[in-house]
Amino acid sequence: MTLTYTLDPVADRALRDGVLALWADVSNAGGAVGFVPPVTEDDIRPELVRHFAGMAEGRIRLLVGRDDDGRIAATAFFAFNGHRLMTHWAWLYTVMVHPRLQGRGTGRELMAAVAEAARGFDGIDAIRLGCRGGLGLEDFYASCGYKEVGRVPGAIRVADGDDRDDITMLLPLR
Repeated sequence: MTLTYTLDPVADRALRDGVLALWADVSNAGGAVGFVPPVTEDDIRPELVRHFAGMAEGRIRLLVGRDDDGRIAATAFFAFNGHRLMTHWAWLYTVMVHPRLQGRGTGRELMAAVAEAARGFDGIDAIRLGCRGGLGLEDFYASCGYKEVGRVPGAIRVADGDDRDDITMLLPLR
């Protein structure tokens, strides 16, 4: 299934509710998107409010993928650097594909849409993202053209006794 991607969708209740539902479904399926299951939409809402506040301030942009029924099925947030020496690259985070679409090429489609969107951002030469070790995410991102450029062992504590590497990946755009 090919999704329809929109950069900077209108930040209304439907967007909020759709992203919350996606984030809960991805988290509860074991996705590495900042939460550990089980979580509810109420657990996620404060973080989404911070994302939306950044969007309103122009520091964050959102790419949304909708399925044929108009449901939000994929997201990626871009965050721009405030540091004057690092404004030439953007962070990518909260990259999600609904569990029902995983394993069908939708993740690669999302990452291609991410790169295309970022190439349209003034002054952005690269995308950096962080991912949680132990899930093979670095292999997926590498297959999409990203290169591992850093790793901090045990920096992410998923649970007591379950520490994972924090891996930084980079995609040059030019």
